[in-house]
Amino acid sequence: MIQIEKKYNIALWLDKWFIEDFGLDPMLALYLKLLTLILVLFIICLLSYYLTKIVIVNFVHKIFLKTKVVWDDVLVEKRVFEKMAYLIPAFIIVLVAPYIFGDFPKVIEYAIFLSNIFIIIVIIRSTITLLSVFDEILSHIVILADKPITTYIQVLKIGVYFIGGILVLSLILGKSPFYFLGAMGAMTAILLLIFKDTILGFVASIQMSVYDMVRVGDWISMPKYDADGDVMSINLNTVKVQNWDKTITTIPTYAFITDSFKNWRGMNDSGGRRIKRAVYLKVSSFKFCDEKMLSQFKKYKLIEDYIIEKENDVQKFNSKMFDNEIDSVNNRRMTNIGVFRIYAEKYIMAHPNINGEMTLMVRQLESTSKGLPLEIYCFSSEREWVKYERIVSDIFDHLYTITSEFELEVFEEPTGNDFRSLIR
Repeated sequence: MIQIEKKYNIALWLDKWFIEDFGLDPMLALYLKLLTLILVLFIICLLSYYLTKIVIVNFVHKIFLKTKVVWDDVLVEKRVFEKMAYLIPAFIIVLVAPYIFGDFPKVIEYAIFLSNIFIIIVIIRSTITLLSVFDEILSHIVILADKPITTYIQVLKIGVYFIGGILVLSLILGKSPFYFLGAMGAMTAILLLIFKDTILGFVASIQMSVYDMVRVGDWISMPKYDADGDVMSINLNTVKVQNWDKTITTIPTYAFITDSFKNWRGMNDSGGRRIKRAVYLKVSSFKFCDEKMLSQFKKYKLIEDYIIEKENDVQKFNSKMFDNEIDSVNNRRMTNIGVFRIYAEKYIMAHPNINGEMTLMVRQLESTSKGLPLEIYCFSSEREWVKYERIVSDIFDHLYTITSEFELEVFEEPTGNDFRSLIR
């Protein structure tokens, strides 16, 4: 750091003042002079700091706050210039110490030594604060808002601390900074072990950014860590997720590379949220439709045209193949489950909150011990959780209730009352 050779001894007049004017012992006068000079230097440094802070820093702050840009307001908010003002007293000590402490070489040496360390610390703090300013400014840029900028800034901060630590150690031990870099090379294995999570997190954050795996604001699900919610921040070592119950889950960054997770961003970008749920119907309630049932079904506007068209198709088929035999097992007939399936499909298609441009179907799945699953597969135009659940509930409220109109029964496990009624 900065060192200036002593050109003249400004302490001679203090010697004359204490020894000749006050008649003090030379040894006592020497130490009294040292304390006086330290007090004077302290006052000078204090005044220089406050003058710098009041005159320069406040002046710069007033100018920045009047501008229309945002980045300079962040500099004021983070107090970057106020922290840099500490450099002025340190530089004054380095410059003035050889003149003030001319009779005390050791004091000069220690004063400059401590000032140099203080200067390094202030520069480190100011640089770290400046990096935090860059982090906040870059995070508000639209094209970078979903990038892990904080991760890269944290890596730079670690580098600043590392370089600052080496400079401080080189001053304390009187060694070249390159000496410590050489020693660090020999300790590579230990450093890799100590910074394992940091290195893994840094590599993972780069991969996440390059492959666009996770962004801030994405809705993710990661059952292993009991995380289900929006990504709040992506840092060097952790990714913070706010769950739907407002709890916060912290996940190691590298876990997004090593473990599986679900990102719902595709759903948000697609314009719809999937509805995939089945109604389990009792197979024993399935039957062929007679004329009375078909007449009843024609009253439903959604399937009126389908019933008429299907009746014509069935009649043509039967007359051609089986001479329209009455009550023949060979005759083709409509079923209540088939008509209900078409009704459910038409109902979903007509629903105002269903995205008709995306996949929409009502299908039968393989029957189970719980009956035949009739699955509703479509996409809600509303993606917000509360609104989505309301739409799903409305749809299935209607479908469950109207099954009885088609003489169908929804499967239910037998309850205690069912068993008690059998005993009676």
